[in-house]
Amino acid sequence: MKKSAAEDHQTLSNTYGEAAISERTCREWLQRFKNDDFKVEDQHGGGREVFEDAELEALLDQDSCQTQQELAGSLGVTQQAILKRLKVMEMIQKQGHWVSYELKPRDVERRLFACEQLLARQRRKGFLHRIVTGDEKWVHYDNPKRRKSWGYPGHAARSTAKPNIHGSKVMLSIWWDQLGVVYYELLKPTETITGDRYRTQLMRLSRALKDKRPQYNERHYKLILQHDNARPHVAKVVKTYLETLKWEVLPHPPYSPDVTPSDYHLFRSMAKAWLSSTSGLMDK
Repeated sequence: MKKSAAEDHQTLSNTYGEAAISERTCREWLQRFKNDDFKVEDQHGGGREVFEDAELEALLDQDSCQTQQELAGSLGVTQQAILKRLKVMEMIQKQGHWVSYELKPRDVERRLFACEQLLARQRRKGFLHRIVTGDEKWVHYDNPKRRKSWGYPGHAARSTAKPNIHGSKVMLSIWWDQLGVVYYELLKPTETITGDRYRTQLMRLSRALKDKRPQYNERHYKLILQHDNARPHVAKVVKTYLETLKWEVLPHPPYSPDVTPSDYHLFRSMAKAWLSSTSGLMDK
């Protein structure tokens, strides 16, 4: 009577307890046995090939930035064995990303509290449809895109010049909700965001909302404005004007761009659309 790998693994677990091999290893061995390969020791002579997923996971929990060579050295196996097991475990390597500020414990607590409060509020009564998100971003005129190219081994890949960080650029101010963009402005090259200018922008945003989103008034929705804690956004003239509008300002934990929809959603999509666009953007 044939048994499945799961049944065989259960038998081994009942017999050897925690010392039993994993079900995945059991499946690999059964496949070898079907091919008349009854060797379970290291076939490369350079160390053991069989190890538990938990051993590899424990090493990655300690330091997820270890190389395959380092993992192989710690487990006494070959790099090929590590690579194969990582693929079986469906693990991938991701490039780390830069953050503008390393959060201190107090900042982490404030951020966690703010996010938990917002999640609890959404569970009680949905409010996401009332949010208008605003932010600013520098838009560079020159946005070259690196491209992959075919070539023979040893031949140089196609080169692309890096964009000039001091090149021509313009400041974009934009506000949007779940239906799309409500209002945006492109500032002149010599202009920057100040408290007074931001208040003027909010005045124009208010008019745009009445024109493009009449449902806010028709359904008596109280608009919720989401923006970060940049100085112009929290200037006294801005706070005073927002009080006259009777808009609610959504709490935003400091140094948290990854919880701002414009940063992790809108601007990423826009950046992809800008790739390879040069003088055309300048004309606009």
